[in-house]
Amino acid sequence: MDKNKFALTPPMGWNSYDYYDTTVNEAQVKANADYMAAHLKAFGWEYVVVDIEWYSNDAGTVRDQFQYIPFGDIEMDAYGRLQPSPERFPSSAGGKGFGPLAEYVHSLGLKFGIHIMRGIPRRAAEQHCPVLGAKETADRIADPSSICIWNPDMYGVRGTEDGQAYYDSLLAMYAQWGVDFIKCDDICDSRLYRTEPFSGWEETRMLHRAIEKCGRPIVLSLSPGPAHIDRAWEYCRYANMWRITDDFWDDWSLLKAMFVRCEMWQDHVREGCFPDCDMLPLGKLGKGFGNGEWETRFTREEQRTMMTLWCMFRSPLMIGAELTLLDDWTLSLLTNAQMLALMGENCRGTQLIRTETYAVWKNKDVVSGRVCVALFNLDDADRELSVELSELGEAAMADTAALYELWEKKEYSAVSGRIVTQVPAHGVKVYRVG
Repeated sequence: MDKNKFALTPPMGWNSYDYYDTTVNEAQVKANADYMAAHLKAFGWEYVVVDIEWYSNDAGTVRDQFQYIPFGDIEMDAYGRLQPSPERFPSSAGGKGFGPLAEYVHSLGLKFGIHIMRGIPRRAAEQHCPVLGAKETADRIADPSSICIWNPDMYGVRGTEDGQAYYDSLLAMYAQWGVDFIKCDDICDSRLYRTEPFSGWEETRMLHRAIEKCGRPIVLSLSPGPAHIDRAWEYCRYANMWRITDDFWDDWSLLKAMFVRCEMWQDHVREGCFPDCDMLPLGKLGKGFGNGEWETRFTREEQRTMMTLWCMFRSPLMIGAELTLLDDWTLSLLTNAQMLALMGENCRGTQLIRTETYAVWKNKDVVSGRVCVALFNLDDADRELSVELSELGEAAMADTAALYELWEKKEYSAVSGRIVTQVPAHGVKVYRVG
């Protein structure tokens, strides 16, 4: 099975983390799926992803002390495989897992995804659970020296035949449930293992092999970042997405830093393999984090900058907001068809210029020849920005080429072979040329 046929273009969808943290439930997932089907599906949005701790019955109950409760009340089957909490996901009762919820999402014409942690539950190792298809029990395939520094739930899995059997059984179960997307955490980068060998590299390969065996096209997304540029070939070979940043939130300094990361990774964007800028913290966020819901701290100009960079670069797009609370402005950002077209299968994004105060990106459809250029103002004050048409590398462009700005949806013209424009602080102008 060719993994690169699972995602010819960057995956686009919704993920529960930025709004719900560890607490999302079935009714909330369905409500967001309903909204996506009604308002976003026509624009290419299709994945509905349940993020971390869906197996926890007590998630969020002591949020002032723990985000992830040590040795909490979790659901697990006889083979050491985590199961959805039936208190939060009632349709999972009776061993059905996420099958019924996935079926509901599929009935809307959408795809279903889940978050998982690298490894095997520590509780499975403690209880010496049998592992389906393996001779050894969970305590023998677990690697207690390989842990996550920020989540207490799992041990790493040894790179043995029986360790592979565990991952094979896991993916066979997910395939039976109807899972289309897996976000695997504590595997793309480790905050703990800097000098010692990190078993996440081998566990990535084990996951890839298990996906190939399971008979279902499942997109594999690796987190957290920052990904290691010297392992770019390995991410591309064994995964479909990999995070090039740690958790990305609504802070201008983090957004400005993404220009450096995108510059580093731009040559590794290709069919089926997408460096991932992380989620879009737009709209209403943070209800599950214990300090109250907030509106994105990005200004409107910064929101346009983020959407433009993600699309020009061709990062996957995952919305972090509660969809049912989207306002008209945020919805307009997510349904700009001409901006989203930059994500197309035949498109290529390239940075042309980057300084401390501005950046210029080009996105070209190599089949139709359509060229778009984005001028980003990274400064804290409004600026006049310009770019020579000759710098776009398109010889046939006239000195007075027609321009169409994708956000304002207005027509302009180049002047004497240059695009010249006023750009607000932290903002962007995006032109289709010709």
